[in-house]
Amino acid sequence: MEHTLITECERLGISLSAEQISQFSAFGQALIEKNKVMNLTAITEPEAVAKLHFADCLALLKVVDFKNRSVIDVGCGAGFPGVPLKIGEASIDLTLLDSLQKRVNWLRETLEQIGLGANCVSSRAEEYAHREEYDIATSRAVARLNILCELCLPFVKVGGYFLAMKAAAADEELQEAKRAILLLGGKLECIAEYEIDGATRRVLVIKKVKPTPPQYPRRFAKIKQLPL
Repeated sequence: MEHTLITECERLGISLSAEQISQFSAFGQALIEKNKVMNLTAITEPEAVAKLHFADCLALLKVVDFKNRSVIDVGCGAGFPGVPLKIGEASIDLTLLDSLQKRVNWLRETLEQIGLGANCVSSRAEEYAHREEYDIATSRAVARLNILCELCLPFVKVGGYFLAMKAAAADEELQEAKRAILLLGGKLECIAEYEIDGATRRVLVIKKVKPTPPQYPRRFAKIKQLPL
């Protein structure tokens, strides 16, 4: 795992200290072990974890400046991209947000064991009332972009960013989400591309240019039934 991670990070132009590599190794081992009794990830081979979870998430550090930023990872699941970002840039003030309590409990315990500080919260995104408090919101969730925008952009300060991690074929979702981005106070700044394990990945960089109207986000049933 460690050799693969170092190689992938070098290719991305990211250097890791011995302490960071040790933290990644400990988190990866904890993830693989816990996955035997709790469904955390479909990726369980150490080398694949290093590439498809760790390096994939660390690539965000080359997209915007995370130094001393407050970051909320929405629908973080097993901690991606939030945990790799925190290991890669220790100055991040990180909040990990997920609706499943047992997953959040595991994250809290595991991060404490490896000496990583983060605010681990079990809540639905539309119910977590911290409007426009974060410099950056991230999500690697599988929901459509128009839905993710309504869940994530309200968290972001004006001047901050929502980073949506998507596969290469994100054009259709982006067209579909144009109205939502505008309504919620966002503007597409750029699309960053990089390659992981031979596959092209995209990060949609959406800048918060004005406050989100107070009626958003709506209840999730309404968001899903009538997406913006």
